[in-house]
Amino acid sequence: MDARELVGADVAGAVALWEACGLTRPWNDPVADFRRAIAGTTSAVLGLFDGDELVATAMVGEDGHRGWMYYLAVDPSLRRGGLGRRMVEEAEAWLWVRGVVKVNLMVRHDNAAAVAFYEHLEYEDQQTTVLARWLT
Repeated sequence: MDARELVGADVAGAVALWEACGLTRPWNDPVADFRRAIAGTTSAVLGLFDGDELVATAMVGEDGHRGWMYYLAVDPSLRRGGLGRRMVEEAEAWLWVRGVVKVNLMVRHDNAAAVAFYEHLEYEDQQTTVLARWLT
């Protein structure tokens, strides 16, 4: 399987995968999220392809201080085969090349499976609270 940075033409496949994985929410426009990430110099959407089929993604970015990972998605029919780990490694490598030494991610409180996945990869709960405010 080949990994690469996604481009504008990949938006439909990425969003379809995110929807299949239950990652989208009504208050977030995934198309806008995708386009914003690929337009920036400090962010990207990485994809893993089995032939021409997009089977996994990770959105990654850095703010000059920390790296962030979002939209980690693996085709539900291919889970538990190491693809999630592979995408985390791809995201971490993307950040490392840019001099980022720590990556953060957010997991919803009710997503115990995701927490367990990341803990297995040696991610730790940072005992912080994320606060947000919409600017629209």
